[in-house]
Amino acid sequence: MARQIITCVVVAAISFGAPSTLSPAKGARIDVTADALLAAVYEEIVQGHLDVALQNIEGLIRTKPNFRLAHLIKGDLLLARARPINTIGAAPNAPEAHIEGLRAEALARLRAYRERPQADRVPSYLLQLRDDQKYAVVVDTRRSRLYLYQNDGGKPRFVADYYVSSGKNGPLKVREGDEKTPVGVYHVTANLPRQNLSDFYGSGAFPINYPNEWDRIQGRNGHGIWLHGTPSDTYSRPPRSSNGCVVLANSDLDALARNLQVGLTPVIISEDVEWLSLDDWASERKAFGRQLEQWRSDWESLDTERYLAHYSKKFSAPNQDLDSWSRHKRLVNGRKSWIKVKVSKLSMFRNPGKEGLVLVSFDQEYRSSNLSNTVKKRQYWVREDVRWRIIYEGTG
Repeated sequence: MARQIITCVVVAAISFGAPSTLSPAKGARIDVTADALLAAVYEEIVQGHLDVALQNIEGLIRTKPNFRLAHLIKGDLLLARARPINTIGAAPNAPEAHIEGLRAEALARLRAYRERPQADRVPSYLLQLRDDQKYAVVVDTRRSRLYLYQNDGGKPRFVADYYVSSGKNGPLKVREGDEKTPVGVYHVTANLPRQNLSDFYGSGAFPINYPNEWDRIQGRNGHGIWLHGTPSDTYSRPPRSSNGCVVLANSDLDALARNLQVGLTPVIISEDVEWLSLDDWASERKAFGRQLEQWRSDWESLDTERYLAHYSKKFSAPNQDLDSWSRHKRLVNGRKSWIKVKVSKLSMFRNPGKEGLVLVSFDQEYRSSNLSNTVKKRQYWVREDVRWRIIYEGTG
């Protein structure tokens, strides 16, 4: 009967099923996130415990008084006592545009809570974190979710996930002002504290390096893509409501901020995260690592043609294409009697786009018969036919 009376409030719960249990295992830490508390309210409604649900939603409001979605659900619970309702946000004269955003948030939150990552699966993008990259961030714009992974001896380990808002016009940012969120592999470039920002950005902001090298090659432009918080009078925003940034509740941003390293933490933004079993992840990591090692070995061999076979016909480097790069390498190698190349601080990240792309970054120690140097190198490898080839290479 409860479902008939208040179908609208629990549309997400009915569609995805209520949590199997709300009681944590003995000794386990109780999940008191907004998503867990909302799921508990939905569970009580599905079971017909409307008074308990009302008590729970009031408790959530006391802890998060600016949580508009919680207020909306409370209003529907109160209204359902008087008459049947058939939509979320059934209060009379409620602005439809505002209510639609809250409905979308309710659905996104419960879906993500019900579909949390399995312990034996990891995002396909995190092929290898370097030793000093303690955490990685993966954003799923379709699910309105940000996932935090810890570098556990080289294996990504799930730590936490948070509801996020992203661009009003969806993902795949191309140009300035399109109000889309970029898709790609980025990293945190700065930590902007609250006192240096307007209230609009909440408790702080972390810019990322959009546009990166690959974005610029593809002709994408724009700037100012940040991870940031919400205004002081707002707990959270609808799933698609930013100008392109990734927006978190201030409490969630504060929790995330403790794990972000400026210049190091990767931020991978995807339309729809692809997950791999740990076995498949390990296999892909090993296979790509062999490709990189073969490139290094072929460079040391002084067989320039074998070395150049690792480069795409569409290759580019700053101020160079494949022809000029090849001429330069043949000229340089012809003057050497030996080369040694050492790779360290290696990271490898799959690009979430459709190009079949991997970003590789490392410190390169180069020694030869007439020159030695150490540089930071970034390469983009693209899948061509049956093998990987380098389509971009740069330093810095």
